[in-house]
Amino acid sequence: MSTIDALELLPPPVFTDPRRVSVDLHLHLRRLVFENHLPPGTVLKQAQLARIFGVSRTPMREAFRMLQEEGLIDTAVDQRARVRALDGDELDQLYSVRITLEALGARLTAGRLASSERTRALAALDTMERAQLDEDLEGWMSAHRRFHRVCVARADEPIVRVIDSYAQRSERYLRLYQLWHPQSFAIAHREHADILDAIVEGNVAKSGTRIADHLAHTSITVLADVAGGNDGRAIRHALAMVRDPRRGSI
Repeated sequence: MSTIDALELLPPPVFTDPRRVSVDLHLHLRRLVFENHLPPGTVLKQAQLARIFGVSRTPMREAFRMLQEEGLIDTAVDQRARVRALDGDELDQLYSVRITLEALGARLTAGRLASSERTRALAALDTMERAQLDEDLEGWMSAHRRFHRVCVARADEPIVRVIDSYAQRSERYLRLYQLWHPQSFAIAHREHADILDAIVEGNVAKSGTRIADHLAHTSITVLADVAGGNDGRAIRHALAMVRDPRRGSI
């Protein structure tokens, strides 16, 4: 079957609000990439997809822009785009930034969580556990985002904005980790609980190292799957910076 024929058979998006067509298109295309309905290398044409999904080119152009910002597609001047290949160097850089900034966010948050925030984090952990049992990956991912956001609750702009951006861009690799390593859910649950414990007890150094170790574990595992020859140089440098015992206190 040709690429064009395959695109014609894509499931249609669900539009929730006429004012959010571009947002719904973006989320739908994003999901199709994550679930490999649009595998790496697939050529996407704005006009064709707009016709298939019954929308104008304007919201489709905006959806393409958001996908490009997330690093999911590369666009050309002729309004075509291509789904980006999995890239070991990209993974290494994405997670090295996340390790550095989320460790900083966790250190800033340690001992300073409000009781309501701790309750939200525990609720997110419970939701993730139930979603995993129900095989509800979207529910798990949503709760996972909420949990990580609480862990850096005392970090302000622009740190949080950068963390959120890099977390979104690395989500593709996180989903592969879960797909290729089914035991990852149980491992992640233990690591998440340990991170929250360290933050709640106010242990600054432990909060940073635990979230850094958690992110490094995920990224180095996927890196070995995606690009076995890549040693994760940036990830390992970021991890070494966080683990330096001389940085344990101010």
